Amino acid sequence: MIRLVGANFRTAPLELRERLAWPAAAVPDFLARCQMDLGSEIVLLSTCNRTEIYFASSELPSVDDLIRRIANDRQLDPSALGDGFYIRDAANAVHHLFRVAAGLDSLVVGESQIAGQAQTAYELAVRTGTVGPTLHAAFQHTRQVVKRIRAETRLAEGKVSVASLAIDHLRQVFDRFDSKIVLVMGPGKMGAVALRHLQTLGPGTILVANRSPEKALAMASACNGQALPWERLDDGLRQAHIVLSATGASEPILTCARFDAVRRSRGGRHVVILDLAVPRDVEPAVAEFEEVDLLVNVDDLQQLRADVLRERARQVPAAEAIVAHEVDRFMRDWSRRWAGPAIAALHAECDTLRHEVESQCLARLNGKLDEADKQVVAGALRLLQNKLLHAPISAVQDEAQSGKERGLFDALIKLFRLKT
Repeated sequence: MIRLVGANFRTAPLELRERLAWPAAAVPDFLARCQMDLGSEIVLLSTCNRTEIYFASSELPSVDDLIRRIANDRQLDPSALGDGFYIRDAANAVHHLFRVAAGLDSLVVGESQIAGQAQTAYELAVRTGTVGPTLHAAFQHTRQVVKRIRAETRLAEGKVSVASLAIDHLRQVFDRFDSKIVLVMGPGKMGAVALRHLQTLGPGTILVANRSPEKALAMASACNGQALPWERLDDGLRQAHIVLSATGASEPILTCARFDAVRRSRGGRHVVILDLAVPRDVEPAVAEFEEVDLLVNVDDLQQLRADVLRERARQVPAAEAIVAHEVDRFMRDWSRRWAGPAIAALHAECDTLRHEVESQCLARLNGKLDEADKQVVAGALRLLQNKLLHAPISAVQDEAQSGKERGLFDALIKLFRLKT
């Protein structure tokens, strides 16, 4: 049976999630201690938006015990956790795991990073030695679910961060970037994120201009670029193929008059401008210049983001249907693995007893039955066996598929003295 105990951005405030987050280096020790104390398989998934612990064993510890262990490890008062935790058992735990990895339970629906985080958590538990056959099967099947959703739906398609959308625009304009000069003006937080995305394109030169020389130098060093004194901003505007602007200025930095002055010495070269500042750093009318291939601002990008999210929302029902189908398939497959050996042993034991009774019966009726009669007797005994076994076997299979406690399974083993 699988049990999940967790807290996420829907159930726990940021302050609690911060306290519940495990440093990566501390995870193996916690996993090992839990396995030693509880005798169960265990995987810990800890991100900025969720902390979830997956357990698997025939007899799971109580929920109170699990929460108490979590609180003690994170140095929290168990009573302070309140209703932040949720508990899922059996098929519901598997269903939750599949939805999480697929991005259906994320703050931004369809985000793909969580699938990698779940895989990393599983692999760490494997290296620690706290994963057994149940969680192996569950997490390996999770990968299949994610692949199927990505292949059959558009749930994860399209960028949703403003910074990544901005860089996508550049890909629509330029085929290559190794010869391009990028001018970054006063990058704030969003500009810094966009610059990191931009670096993946491999631009030839990055010039960083900031009113603070120290900040310009620090940012330039971080992106293997060159610091440009703010008073030489026009020099950068004359050279740049791409302008990325995200200052905190209250008035436009790049006005029509300023661009008109520098464009005369640009030799007719075109430029793409990404204005990520609010208020805007670039006057809208700059887009009217012939040399400006594209001028994108935050409102443009937010609209694109909204379009992507609406499309993802349309994909949710199809993705949820895949998850439901795969949960059913996993539970059926797992029930066969879980109860299969015992059911096979029961059939074998009953076959042996039936053949003994059949042989005794036919021996006493020797000479009184022809071959057709013997087949009728054998068939009747076989039919009786199947009818008698149908109800208990179906009950055990239903129990295994639901993931409930193994009461019927264990009773079957004891009643028929089966060796599995």
